[in-house]
Amino acid sequence: MIYSVNGKIIHKTADSAVIDCGGIGYLCRTTLSTLSQIGRTGETAMLYTYLHVREDNIELFGFATEQELNCFKMLISVSGVGPKAGLAILSDTNPEKFALTVATGDYKVFTKTKGVGPKLAQRVVLELKDKITKEQLSGGVPAEDIFEAVSEGSNTSEAISALVVLGYSQTEAASAVAKLDASLAVEELIRQALKKMAANL
Repeated sequence: MIYSVNGKIIHKTADSAVIDCGGIGYLCRTTLSTLSQIGRTGETAMLYTYLHVREDNIELFGFATEQELNCFKMLISVSGVGPKAGLAILSDTNPEKFALTVATGDYKVFTKTKGVGPKLAQRVVLELKDKITKEQLSGGVPAEDIFEAVSEGSNTSEAISALVVLGYSQTEAASAVAKLDASLAVEELIRQALKKMAANL
């Protein structure tokens, strides 16, 4: 498995970037968000990658952040969502909004993406929400700070759920959110919690 690629950007298209690593150019399919973050041809970039293997094709997908990579992996785990649809959805949103959409069940957000109808959008939300709930239940008894954060209001509860969608444990998410101002908007809570957790790495 290729975890990441780091090198000079030698070519960019509307949906891909070619990164030169030791004289080998790796073509990475990617999102509009990542393309806007990695800079221009000739500059150095690092992408977190996912290798997608099928009987008739092997493709490498690259993302500017681990959060976006996690969202992509979750999307393609949903029946009926292939890599192309996954990239399209993530090109129309960001990890924070994606996580919030799943956590709140607002499937209509995904229908704004070309090629994603109401049925597929509902399936994405239902399957991912169900998967996340099962993972939370299998994680044992939540820590006290989870109850404290959730009890402060629905914004903190939604922010914690959204962070779990991004791959953090419920305890990690709740610990970060519990230290923030509960009156903040959900997206701002998510953004600040991500910064706190990144600073603790």
